[in-house]
Amino acid sequence: MPKNRMEAFSDGVLAIIITIMVLELHMPDGATFDAIRSIIPTFIAYVLSYIYVGIYWNNHHHLVSTLSRVSGKILWFNLHWLFWMSLLPVATKWLGTYPFKTAPTFVYGFILFMCLISYYLLQIEVLKQHKKNSKLK
Repeated sequence: MPKNRMEAFSDGVLAIIITIMVLELHMPDGATFDAIRSIIPTFIAYVLSYIYVGIYWNNHHHLVSTLSRVSGKILWFNLHWLFWMSLLPVATKWLGTYPFKTAPTFVYGFILFMCLISYYLLQIEVLKQHKKNSKLK
């Protein structure tokens, strides 16, 4: 299968993830600078997640650019990674709503860990498609 379909799908999913996260940012309850304090934890969680998504998007772009075609295995590993990425908006909202609480912090960290593991598995599968003398290897 040509790589452009997987790349376009992945870009679309990541764009939706960022859109959902930004829609969870709400206006402060008032027109003063003190009102901003109530949204600071949510904003910090959003910025952190936005950076993570941005790093993954950039790395994914460079990883996929090394391919000429994608296999069924690569598609499934990519979907596995996108599944964990798609949980980031929920975890981000929960962490922002309850900063420094154990369960939201653990779940957020666990989802980030699973994003890392699933992306690592995707990288391994992509590397399998490259020849021994490939620049990527």
